[in-house]
Amino acid sequence: MCRGAISEGVLKKIILSYTYVAVWIFLSFTVIVYNKYILDRKMYNWPYPISLTMIHMSFSTSLAYLLVRVFKISDPVTMSWEFYFKSVVPIGLLYSISLWLSNSAYIYLSVSFIQMLKALMPVAVYSIGVLFKKEQFKSETMANMLSISFGVAIAAYGEAKFDTWGLILQLGAVAVEATRLVLIQILLNSRGVSLNAITSLYYVAPCCLAFLSIPWVFVEYPILKESSSFHLDFFIFGTNSLCAFALNLAVFLLVGKTSALTMNVAGVVKDWLLIAFSWSVIKDTVTPINLCGYGLAFLGVGYYNHSKLQALKAKEAQRSHDEEAGRLLEEREGTEKDGARQNES
Repeated sequence: MCRGAISEGVLKKIILSYTYVAVWIFLSFTVIVYNKYILDRKMYNWPYPISLTMIHMSFSTSLAYLLVRVFKISDPVTMSWEFYFKSVVPIGLLYSISLWLSNSAYIYLSVSFIQMLKALMPVAVYSIGVLFKKEQFKSETMANMLSISFGVAIAAYGEAKFDTWGLILQLGAVAVEATRLVLIQILLNSRGVSLNAITSLYYVAPCCLAFLSIPWVFVEYPILKESSSFHLDFFIFGTNSLCAFALNLAVFLLVGKTSALTMNVAGVVKDWLLIAFSWSVIKDTVTPINLCGYGLAFLGVGYYNHSKLQALKAKEAQRSHDEEAGRLLEEREGTEKDGARQNES
C-alpha cells in the first residue's frame, strides 16, 4: 500500500510538472506569434512596439493592483521607498527597454530567426554574471559559450531575410534582459526579497509604463495622432494583453513548482516548435545553414543545461551528506553524554 501510494504521488507530480511545462510553452508560443501578427507590416500592420508594450503594462498594472489590493490574492511586500527606487526601479527600467527592443525586432526579423538569436541568452547571463562576480569564470564554460555564439553566428550568416537593424535590436534585447536577470539576484534575491508573478507586476509594471511613456511621447504618439491609428481594436489588444499577463503567471508556476532549469529545457523545445511553425504556417524561409547553425547552438545550450543539472545534483548530494554527518554527530554526542551520566551515577 505504501509503495503504491508513493508511486501514485510521484506520477501525480510528473503529470503536474508536464502540465506546467505545456501551459508555459503554449502561452509563450501564443504571445510571440500574436505579437508578430500585430507588429508585422504584412499582417495586422500596427508597427508600434512602444505602444504595444505600454498596453501590456497598463493591463498588467491594473490587473495586478486588483489582485493585490482588492481581491487580496497576493500580499504586497514590505519595502521602503528608498529600497523601491534603488532596487525595483532599475529592474523596471531594464525590463521596459528589453520589452521595447524585443517587440521592435518582430517588425524586421522572422520568428524563427529571433528564436535562434535567443539561444545567446545563456551566453549573456553567464558573461554578465562573471562581470558582476555572481558567476565564477571557468574556461570550460566559456568555451561552451563561444560554441553557442559560433552556432548563432552561422545561423545569422544563413538567414535569407537578414536585417542588420533587426539583429541589433534583438541582440540589445538579449543583453538588457540578461542584465536584468543578474540584477534581480543582486538587488532583490541577495537581500531576501522574493517577488512572485503578481507582486512582480504590481511593483515593476508601473515603472515600465512610466519609463516607456517618455520615448512614446516623442517617437510614436505624433505618428499615431496624425494617422488616426489611435483607436484600438479592444478585442485584439485585450486578448493579446491577457495572454501576456497569463504568461507571467505561467512563468511563476513553472519555476515555483519545478525549477528555472526546467524552464530552460522547455524553452529549447518551444524554440524548435516556433521554428517549425514559422516555416510551415507563416512561411518564413528557414535555410539549411540556419538549421545547422542553430543545431550547433542547441547542442551548446543543451550541454550548458546538463552541466547546471549536474552541479545542482552535486550541491544537493553535498547538502544531504552534511545533514547526515550532522545528525550522526549529534547522536554520538548524545550517546557520550548518556554514558557520562551513567558513569557518574
